[in-house]
Amino acid sequence: MKAFGLSAAQLDSAGAHWTAREVLQQPQVWTEIERQIAAESVGLGAFLDPLLQHAPLRIVLTGAGTSAHIGECLAPALTRTLARRIDAISTTDLVASPQSYLTAETPTLMVSFGRSGNSPESMAAIGIADEYLEQCHHLIFTCDAAGALYQHATRAPRSYVVRLPEASNDRGFAMTSSFTGMLLAAALALHGTATGAARVASLARLGQRILSGSEALLHSLVAQKFERVVYLGAKEFHGLAREASLKMLELTDGKVVSVADSPLGFRHGPKTILNPNTLVVVFVSSDPYTRQYDVDLIEELRRDSVAGRVITLSLQSEAQPKADDVVLLGTGTSSDASDLELCLAYALFAQALALLRSLSLGIRPDTPNAAGTVSRVVKGVSIHPWRGGA
Repeated sequence: MKAFGLSAAQLDSAGAHWTAREVLQQPQVWTEIERQIAAESVGLGAFLDPLLQHAPLRIVLTGAGTSAHIGECLAPALTRTLARRIDAISTTDLVASPQSYLTAETPTLMVSFGRSGNSPESMAAIGIADEYLEQCHHLIFTCDAAGALYQHATRAPRSYVVRLPEASNDRGFAMTSSFTGMLLAAALALHGTATGAARVASLARLGQRILSGSEALLHSLVAQKFERVVYLGAKEFHGLAREASLKMLELTDGKVVSVADSPLGFRHGPKTILNPNTLVVVFVSSDPYTRQYDVDLIEELRRDSVAGRVITLSLQSEAQPKADDVVLLGTGTSSDASDLELCLAYALFAQALALLRSLSLGIRPDTPNAAGTVSRVVKGVSIHPWRGGA
């Protein structure tokens, strides 16, 4: 396998075998996931349709770390399409203070995400929800049949579990295929995006184009040895910006400082992070109204000339695109691709950038944490008994 100009032998010796493979394979994995969700449509419908017809139903999207960011990407889109209360709440918040985030008398569908499903907070959040909420159902997306989430869901009442294809169960440290895979599966199952094989095939072509067409740009960014990276995005892209920031931190073992914000929020203090060693990546919305705010900030950042470089990813270009504007329209993608759908392709750019920056620092991406204090599945978390806040 050759990736980003590096041979299989080079990737193996650099400790990047699995991470590189799992970044590159995602467009193919997406088509497998579409087929799986289509095959499960009857079962999913039987579980979800009666719940979604219940007007007061609240949907809580939950997970830890990258899995929490899946919910943050989904919540804005699902709020628009389902027209009901949708909240992205991490298990790490929910477990620490259940009564701050759950309302006992509100019927709730808890949608849980977990690559392995073995994070201590994953099962704790489900247990607390079942104990505290008067009516609670669980929809679970996971990648590991041996994981605690999957094993629990196959036995539990009021639960439905979707186990993604085995390839999505990343063997590298960082969640890559599992992030976009669970995001797509949930979007298809919960009607957050258009369904159909042709639609997902279009997104897969877009993802492939990002991987192959951005190679020169990615290498040029890595060559500049930026010490800080800022990811900016609104609505669905705000969650993606948080995930992209986490990928850079994880794969560079914290040696590259990365932060995330919204384009409007960035001016309110966080903009002070900018200096000549800062790279800014803006995920530009395809929504015409939201896009105006994105463009305003991009023009401001480039006019100020404080950041070392400002890169934009967008579906369509402005009247006079710059060299650092990555434009995707005309690459086999529908002109009406939503921001939620574009999250899939934009995530590949961020993952590839983090992978290459990791290699440039001499870090082994498959096992980036040299101190061994951070693990693939979080350890060392004590789940304390909860007694209803008494």
